[in-house]
Amino acid sequence: MALTLIVLLGLLSIVYGVWATRSLMEADAGTPRMQEIAAAIAEGAQAYLKRQYTTIGIVGIVIFILVAVFLSLPVAIGFLIGAVLSGAAGFIGMNVSVRANVRTAQAASHSLGAGLEVAFKSGAVTGMLVAGLALLGVAIYYAILTGVLGHEANERVVIDSLVALGFGASLISIFARLGGGIFTKGADVGGDLVGKVEAGIPEDDPRNPATIADNVGDNVGDCAGMAADLFETYAVTVVATMVLASIFFAGNAALSNLILFPLAICAVCIVTSIAGTFFVKLPKNQSIMGALYRGFGVSALLSLVAIALVTAILVGFGTEYTTTTGVSFTGWDLYLCAVIGLAITGLIVVITEYYTGTGYRPVRSIAAASVTGHGTNVIQGLAISLEATALPALVIIAGIMATHALAGLFGIAIAVTAMLALAGFVVALDAFGPVTDNAGGIAEMAGLPSEVRVSTDALDAVGNTTKAVTKGYAIGSAGLGALVLFAAYTSDLNHFIANPATYPYFADVKLDFSLANPYVVVGLLFGGMLPFLFAAMGMTAVGRAAAAIVEEVRRQFREKPGIMEGRDRPDYGRAVDLLTKAAIKEMIVPSLLPVLSPVVAYFIVLAVAGKSEAFSAVGAMLLGVIVTGLFVALSMTSGGGAWDNAKKYIEDGHHGGKGSDAHKAAVTGDTVGDPYKDTAGPAVNPMIKITNIVALLLLAVLAHGG
Repeated sequence: MALTLIVLLGLLSIVYGVWATRSLMEADAGTPRMQEIAAAIAEGAQAYLKRQYTTIGIVGIVIFILVAVFLSLPVAIGFLIGAVLSGAAGFIGMNVSVRANVRTAQAASHSLGAGLEVAFKSGAVTGMLVAGLALLGVAIYYAILTGVLGHEANERVVIDSLVALGFGASLISIFARLGGGIFTKGADVGGDLVGKVEAGIPEDDPRNPATIADNVGDNVGDCAGMAADLFETYAVTVVATMVLASIFFAGNAALSNLILFPLAICAVCIVTSIAGTFFVKLPKNQSIMGALYRGFGVSALLSLVAIALVTAILVGFGTEYTTTTGVSFTGWDLYLCAVIGLAITGLIVVITEYYTGTGYRPVRSIAAASVTGHGTNVIQGLAISLEATALPALVIIAGIMATHALAGLFGIAIAVTAMLALAGFVVALDAFGPVTDNAGGIAEMAGLPSEVRVSTDALDAVGNTTKAVTKGYAIGSAGLGALVLFAAYTSDLNHFIANPATYPYFADVKLDFSLANPYVVVGLLFGGMLPFLFAAMGMTAVGRAAAAIVEEVRRQFREKPGIMEGRDRPDYGRAVDLLTKAAIKEMIVPSLLPVLSPVVAYFIVLAVAGKSEAFSAVGAMLLGVIVTGLFVALSMTSGGGAWDNAKKYIEDGHHGGKGSDAHKAAVTGDTVGDPYKDTAGPAVNPMIKITNIVALLLLAVLAHGG
């Protein structure tokens, strides 16, 4: 009965998505010129995703076969479900956003409130689909595996299949984040360097051959990329919590309810997130951010009530539970852990806005540093990016300590589940960003009146902050989610070691995570290195893609001098095609780094020192990835967002405004920050989790083979 209700609530998100999409499509799409530009953006985005998914599909088929051979067909099907649904969430969301952008521009020509309504509704479609598809994928496959629909499956097959589902989602996510990020920032950086700096033309000027590619990139990087990213974080966290429940409460009469508890939390929060979308209305003070935060606040408050109901019904506030490791707690403790998870979400959102919003010290300090030149802008931007890691880390530390004191590792898992339960609304905030960015570009290219651009600029400025805020949320939840995955790794490993008759491969394994063990130190150092190396590969890829765009735009300006006078039409398609090829080529090697690292680390240490040291080294490697990955991702996303908004703050008329020396310095800082915040930083997110998931699957393969 509980599982049926969970599935029905998941379907509600699909119903909402269909309703909101139909409502959007009925809105005015503007003038023929606006529709022509929007069609070019949509065509470029679809062409890119088609090529990207074809490449991923080839890799996916190989992995599907390997999983089926080394584990089982149900596990391979789980991988397939995760990959297909993650890709679908990004693809559908992107298709909605490229149709909403022109409608947002047209609505903004009537009023700021109308533009906000259209942009946010399009984002909400993506958000609810991400949450709904992730929940339905996990819940329905779990139902099939456990025999609800007539199938029987043993416990290990269920666990391994759900972990593989998370792996499929993660694989799509890392490709989407990295490939989309390389595309969008290659276009943005390359176009700005030639357009703004060399030619002195405005952003989104139709004379710039990279303009369409830049707008395409907003969708494939920010919309499809973030959708795939949070889909996999959502699915992986729920799966990891279910895995922990199955291990910690084995033999408990309430095992089924405890496994369903994270699914139920996510299901009721889909309803609260949908309810929150109807409260996003522009207030009298015209505060766009205020309108968005009101909807978010309503969702969070309703979620407190909804999770309380779920706790009372499924686990009982007064019921006491004891894990197989001897940790005791009550249902009330679990509810408090969920409340802490929601509080962490709120605090990370506030902290990220502080570091990336134009109204606060960090951004204004970078803008002030721009007055004295390019070098001081970069120095201050780097300083802010490093400083921005402290407060989120302290919040996460406090959350871990509080939830662990209440309910051990399972309490931490429930807190992360509650954080991810609001993913639907958070993705809506993120997808709002590329839609408003595109709307501004369409308004500029279509030559709409300046007052329309004022409205779209206001929406875009807020969209830039919401993108930074949601990246902070995604990274914070990913860090905690990876910690849950690490707990699943150690718990799974201890389970195998404790049952040598069933899993003979682990019969003589003894874990030693002491720092006195040199292989633990080796694992920590190796894992700590990976996020830096991965981020470096992403940054380098953007640099190469941007350089290619610079040369292409220069070539067109040189060979078609009539472009600058408006007599010749730029070849937009050439820039889109060039970037598509570059992004697909550049994303492969970095994406395989987290997939192969746990396997390589295990077998190298196995050959040198034996099984016990190999498992200990891999576990330490996972911790190293989580710790450094969290700081690298936070630093890059917050620092990049601050650099971007420092430029916008100057463009609003401060420190000399557009064209001033301070503005030129700020453009340099923004150029450095672009691959920070939209490529390398966000891509570290799935990289952290995929490393942990591969380690879990490695255990499953070894247990199966043993």
